[in-house]
Amino acid sequence: MLKIDSHTHIIPKKMPNWTEKFGYGDFIYLQHHTQGAAKMMRGNQFFREIKENAWNAELRIKEYEKFNTQVQVVCTIPVMFSYWAKPQDCLTLSQFLNDHIAKLVAKYPKNYIGLGTVPMQEAELAVKELERLKKIGVLGIQIGSNINDENLNEEKFMPVYQACEKLGLAILVHPWNMMGQKKMQRYWLPWLVGMPAETSRAICSMIFGGVFEKYPKLRVMFAHAGGSFLPTIGRIAHGFECRPDLVAVDNNVDPRKYIGQFWVDSVTHDSLMLEYVLKLQGSKRVMLGSDYPFPLGDLEIGAFIEKMDLPKQTQEDIFYRAALEWLNLNEENFTDQEKKQ
Repeated sequence: MLKIDSHTHIIPKKMPNWTEKFGYGDFIYLQHHTQGAAKMMRGNQFFREIKENAWNAELRIKEYEKFNTQVQVVCTIPVMFSYWAKPQDCLTLSQFLNDHIAKLVAKYPKNYIGLGTVPMQEAELAVKELERLKKIGVLGIQIGSNINDENLNEEKFMPVYQACEKLGLAILVHPWNMMGQKKMQRYWLPWLVGMPAETSRAICSMIFGGVFEKYPKLRVMFAHAGGSFLPTIGRIAHGFECRPDLVAVDNNVDPRKYIGQFWVDSVTHDSLMLEYVLKLQGSKRVMLGSDYPFPLGDLEIGAFIEKMDLPKQTQEDIFYRAALEWLNLNEENFTDQEKKQ
């Protein structure tokens, strides 16, 4: 069975020291301090250590073979977004990352599908980069759950959604810059509590802000099974019903009606939660995702799904059909190439 991992991250092995290049800020760069690993540095501060599978394309393919998974959707690590930077500098950084992904896709067309990044803080520049991404074979973009603490329903972001709809580019919304992060550093709470909340924040902002009404053909996927949105949809819908004066001020459509219109990945780490997500979303809107290669991801690439005794069609939807529809691809994009070799 074809398998497409819809949610993975990659970074170039070699990058400029952007802080030195631009003369300000705490941009991420890599210190290759030992073989097979590197330190991600934010300015002069250590951010995290990553292993070789964060940049080595051939190693990634070999690791995925262990889990019978052929295709990876790759996008940058969210900390690279750099929305806080000067727009032109963010564009320069984005183009460097996007060119790396485009070359990767061109070299390994049956193993990699690319998502780019754009300077969301300046819509005009973002739209120009979207047009370029379309030309170089990148099928969509990854954006943050907020843009410099502004929600995704802000009017300034509408040209980006409009362009994505017009160009047929998919969107992956990934949590980052977690709310309350500075006040809950202990116990890894920004990643355990903040990330699910951030994704729900993004979904609610796009629903209540009317984004899906304005751009009904927009193909959006939310990471980590939609975060805390689906588990709290009862509360969200009840709030819409009992206080429309506060909630339904920009869009009077019941939030439940949008369930199944967007996609989510399978990163739940829990079969019962995935059953719940499938019940709400339907299998055509849930797709295999791992967050590879990071430790909080599903690094067995959906092994728990295979143990769930799901119907074959449901498995096929999760493992590849839902992703193909999200990305506007056909199965033949991969199977035909396999037969020719």
